[in-house]
Amino acid sequence: MFIEPMTALSAVEKNKNTFFNNAAPKVDGSSVFRDIFFNAIDEVRRTDQDYSEKEYLFATGQLENPHELTIASTKAQTSVDFLVTLRNRALDTYNELMRMNI
Repeated sequence: MFIEPMTALSAVEKNKNTFFNNAAPKVDGSSVFRDIFFNAIDEVRRTDQDYSEKEYLFATGQLENPHELTIASTKAQTSVDFLVTLRNRALDTYNELMRMNI
């Protein structure tokens, strides 16, 4: 049985080397954070769609391996948790910046 690994966020992978080299990331007209956030949203949509499809197949008896439903559910929940954590961290950072005195 092959378990499909979760894909890495492309914006994170693309900019990983610049972050770890302590160099400023090169921005090509778009925000790095925006790319990461949109990729996280797309990942939530994709995993939720996959979970819904597996749930339908399970309910109709077409799913050969019922463990795939549990795996899809866990992937969907993990991607939602990641998105919520990302949002919370962004809001905390924004609030901290707003409290700074210049």
